[in-house]
Amino acid sequence: MKNIELRNLIVEKRIKFYEIAREVGIAPTTFTIWMRDELSNEKKAKVMNAIEALTK
Repeated sequence: MKNIELRNLIVEKRIKFYEIAREVGIAPTTFTIWMRDELSNEKKAKVMNAIEALTK
């Protein structure tokens, strides 16, 4: 499974994919497609920023 660290963090923080997608500014389906392959550093940073913003 790709992006396992991010997936585990998302589950731990109880965040939904659609919430992260909204925060990043993309469609939920696009985020799901992103998660199928290992994310680039740029996309990973965007997702981490979104997770931080949603957990404040």
